[in-house]
Amino acid sequence: MKKSFFRLLSVAALLFLLFRPSIAFEGARNGLILWGSIVVPTLLPFMICSNVIVTLNAINILIFPVKKLLHQFFYLSDAGSYALISGLLCGYPMGARTCSDFMDSGRISSKEGRYLLAICNHPSPMFLLGYAASNLPSQVPVSILLLSIYLPILPVSLIAKVIYQVSEPERSLPTSKKSTQSFDDSMMDSCEIMVKIGGYIMLFSILALSITKLPIGVPEYKAVILGLVEITTGIKAISESFSGNLCGLWIAAATAFGGLSGIFQTKSVIKNAGLSIRHYVAWKAFHGLLTIILFILLSRVLELVPFP
Repeated sequence: MKKSFFRLLSVAALLFLLFRPSIAFEGARNGLILWGSIVVPTLLPFMICSNVIVTLNAINILIFPVKKLLHQFFYLSDAGSYALISGLLCGYPMGARTCSDFMDSGRISSKEGRYLLAICNHPSPMFLLGYAASNLPSQVPVSILLLSIYLPILPVSLIAKVIYQVSEPERSLPTSKKSTQSFDDSMMDSCEIMVKIGGYIMLFSILALSITKLPIGVPEYKAVILGLVEITTGIKAISESFSGNLCGLWIAAATAFGGLSGIFQTKSVIKNAGLSIRHYVAWKAFHGLLTIILFILLSRVLELVPFP
């Protein structure tokens, strides 16, 4: 049944592209511009550096300032701590990709990998402070956006520990595969991942443009749907359709969830490690719900005590 559905879907998509070539062309162009102007500059340098750090076994140097905190609170090994940091700093889907690579190379156990997938894949501060913040209404502080997206990592971590039975930090495992990657190998590996990401961004940009052409009379509904499909296009549509705190709320929720495009990008980088994309989607939906609740609470507090 599943294969039959995707066969029909692929045929329907092909027919749509043939009969609506202008949408296909414009959507693909928008996706590639987005990929080349925002995603590549903000993600590729970090991805290359991350590969080099792992190859040179320099993980301990990077995580040293926060090593004790991550061990005691998140119960992560050294390699797991690095996966969490890379996911927080570099953005989708770098955390999931690092987690998958570490599982594949034997640096972390499958239990720690499943736990990490729940907490390590997030939008980068660069994306939030740059693109997302520029689309926020002036009365919504960027600090509320950051807090509502990153603070839910703490309760998600506590619940994931119980579900995956993580009760103490794991010792760093000896790698089952010796890394012999050169700098050129690290760069080519990163470029291959970026091409996959670009392909998904292009396809979902076509889908997003198609949604904008739907005869939906309420632009707010269309903006929310776009936010669930692809966050960059969705954030822009939300900023044009909503105002005030409601605009900030939907931007925070869409960014925390990551959109269908982010889910497919994540699926493309974890498929070799045996991680569950269904678990990942469930955790991102839960994270998005916590973001909505926290944003509302912080907005209420803002009415009494202004944020910087």
